[in-house]
Amino acid sequence: MSGNDNPYAGSYGNQMTATASYGAAPAQAPAATAPAGELIKETTTANFSRDVLEASRQQPVLVDFWAPWCGPCKQLTPVIEKVVTEAQGRVRLVKMNIDDHPSIAGQLGIQSIPAVIAFSGGRPVDGFMGAVPERQIREFIDKIAGPVVDDQQAGIDAALAEAKTFFEQGDLQNAAGLFGAVLQADPENAAALSGLANCMIAAGEAQQARDLLTGLSEELAKDAGIAAVMKKLDQIEEARKLGDPDALEQILSTDPDDHAARIKLAKIRNVEGDREAAADHLLKVMKRDRTFEDDGARRELLQFFDVWGPMDPATLSARRKLSSILFS
Repeated sequence: MSGNDNPYAGSYGNQMTATASYGAAPAQAPAATAPAGELIKETTTANFSRDVLEASRQQPVLVDFWAPWCGPCKQLTPVIEKVVTEAQGRVRLVKMNIDDHPSIAGQLGIQSIPAVIAFSGGRPVDGFMGAVPERQIREFIDKIAGPVVDDQQAGIDAALAEAKTFFEQGDLQNAAGLFGAVLQADPENAAALSGLANCMIAAGEAQQARDLLTGLSEELAKDAGIAAVMKKLDQIEEARKLGDPDALEQILSTDPDDHAARIKLAKIRNVEGDREAAADHLLKVMKRDRTFEDDGARRELLQFFDVWGPMDPATLSARRKLSSILFS
């Protein structure tokens, strides 16, 4: 085989799927990081089974079939070695000189070089021919080994999910601990900031929650979760100025059409956590007088929805009732 015989010498990205029978069933295993010295190595016909078939049961192995006379091989070598090194053990690269060891290439039906075959689970799974660009080699490795996983981000995501579960279960201590741990790793994590602030509010520490969210960057302040917490804090502060809820209940018992008192009571019940009662008071005002304070009850209910979240059961229930009023 000569350089002139290689039809892929001037082409890029010619994909191929290699087939060869070695009598070994595929076996998937978690990727393992190889020592730096073993990421790239030469192999022989005698060592192919150990260096490629067995090794590919631990992590994908790319086999680069090349020859000293092959110009495109010389172009590919530094690029593929660079990309494999930067992949940090997601794949290994095994190089095979087909002039010295032609039999494996013959079994795989390789007639043009450079040819790169990926092995996984003890068998060939994909490959390409030609001196392809660096970007395509990276894409090929992502396809074979899976995209790079940010371990820290995965840990943060898991911690946030667990913290949310703790919060929903009322375990404020563990929830706050996890949100705080995330903030140690990522001080500007919006979900952790809003989560920790919600823990503080639930524990009766509204001012500490406001302090936590004071002075944030403009970008963070615009985060939907943080904006909802700030709105919740404003609602709490407003409700403290609205009077005694028992007194408001007494007023409504004698005058059910005192809409101002009912809206005040709705705001108080909301910050107390009785979302159903808060929504029902506002819906009653809407049923009796949509014009009161320029449809103020509906506008206040929408403010509640912003804080509760679109998928909160109280939001879903109140939206259904609101729709029946608006479109009946």
